Amino acid sequence: MNKHILKSIVISLVGLLLFSTCEEPEEEETQVIFVKTFGGSDCDKGYSVQQTEDGGYIITGYTESFGNGLTDVLLIKTDSNGNEEWNQTFGGSSYDYGKSVQQTTDGGYIITSLTTSFGNGAYDVWLIKTDANGNEEWNQTFGGSESDRGFSVQQTTDGGYIITGHTNSFMIGLTYVWLIKTDSQGNEEWNQTFGGGVYDWGFSVQQTTDGGYIITGWTESFGNGLTDVLLIKTDSNGNEEWNQTCGGSSSDKGYSIQQTTDDGYIVTGYTESFGNGLTDVWLIKTDSEGNEEWNQTFGGSSGEMGFSVQQTTDGGYIITGRTNPFESCYDVWLIKTDSQGNEEWNQTFGGSITDNGYSVQQTTDGGYIITGSTDSFWNGGSDVLLIKTDSEGNTVPYGD
Repeated sequence: MNKHILKSIVISLVGLLLFSTCEEPEEEETQVIFVKTFGGSDCDKGYSVQQTEDGGYIITGYTESFGNGLTDVLLIKTDSNGNEEWNQTFGGSSYDYGKSVQQTTDGGYIITSLTTSFGNGAYDVWLIKTDANGNEEWNQTFGGSESDRGFSVQQTTDGGYIITGHTNSFMIGLTYVWLIKTDSQGNEEWNQTFGGGVYDWGFSVQQTTDGGYIITGWTESFGNGLTDVLLIKTDSNGNEEWNQTCGGSSSDKGYSIQQTTDDGYIVTGYTESFGNGLTDVWLIKTDSEGNEEWNQTFGGSSGEMGFSVQQTTDGGYIITGRTNPFESCYDVWLIKTDSQGNEEWNQTFGGSITDNGYSVQQTTDGGYIITGSTDSFWNGGSDVLLIKTDSEGNTVPYGD
């Protein structure tokens, strides 16, 4: 064989071998974006959202359009594109509201809510456990003869649940922060109250890395103003280890708290004492003992509030709430900050009436999922709103 032909064959074979063993470059994951609404002819709202293990989303809130009573707890499961897979309602003949939902380790869901249909008093804390399809497995109520409400629930490392809210039943006429720990079937193991004899509310709870719990809410009993942001840290049995207040001479409230990767805490809510307007979104970072490291306010001349915060994978923070840019209606507001709370970008979503963002979570593709309510695009009084953005807060044109 001609040596030049032989050399060409060898080069071709080597090239083919190298080409066949090279890995193709991985394609970047596409970030899904959408805006979805859910509801009927009356008022329907979403208060809490979480991405589920299958990449979809679980939402809780309440509905006036469906169910048994004046309002019912609403549970909606969607796929990764926000398309409804199923929904369930829970309630009696009166008022029932879903406030917080989390997927449980068995693939089901835990919801905390307020009920006037069941229990002992005006309002009772209502804990509902479902299977993976939203079918009720059990429920429990907690409360006395007065008003008792649950706003936040989380599954604990022992398979039980931790709830925070407030109670009027133990000291009639006064309101105390209430912390309830249950076993895996919702049976109460212990409860603790915290307060100073006026009005004190718990609004968000998380189990901490040491097995204790961190709560935020607000207090009229302590602090500097009409209400102050309240932080309470407990041990694993709910015994208070420390508390801190943050605020000025006016009204300041905390709505959401999360432990950060440095063992400190991040809180969002609103402030009337500081900032530019009637109320501003307030972001507070503390150390592990609740001592403030820094705070940031976001807002204009009108009224803004932050309802939900989460630390992001880059060490910054994502906040959702509402802004009042035109002093005539609210828009959903999404704010991304760096690790020091400096704004990197913000996005608003809304129509011509009122739209609120109540819960936000970073998704596995680096984007963000928000739930809330819309009066701008609806079938009735208002609809549950579900917004999926990319990593920069961009989504499809609102209302499309």
